[in-house]
Amino acid sequence: MSDSESPCQSCGACCAYSSNWPRFTIEDDAALDLIPAKLVNDRLSGMRCNGDRCMALTGEIGVATACGIYAIRPDVCRTCMPGDPECAMARRRHGLPELQAVDVV
Repeated sequence: MSDSESPCQSCGACCAYSSNWPRFTIEDDAALDLIPAKLVNDRLSGMRCNGDRCMALTGEIGVATACGIYAIRPDVCRTCMPGDPECAMARRRHGLPELQAVDVV
């Protein structure tokens, strides 16, 4: 992995942990309006999922993944950081080794 690549690009476990996890919490209406309606669940409370996997996620978990709406992803997606407790929990569920916490500047 190059220095410019995020470990998230070869993981995606947090985006496929639970259909209840990608919930909208502190987004304002303007931010939510940017997310394509086809990717919002029927309750309008979070991202639509296929099973436990967010429908905005592309690629194969643990190999190569990307978020189809990365620039406008919800706040809950922005708060999960490589190596944090949520990351570790999601990676364990998918049989991936834990990462060392990454300092974000």
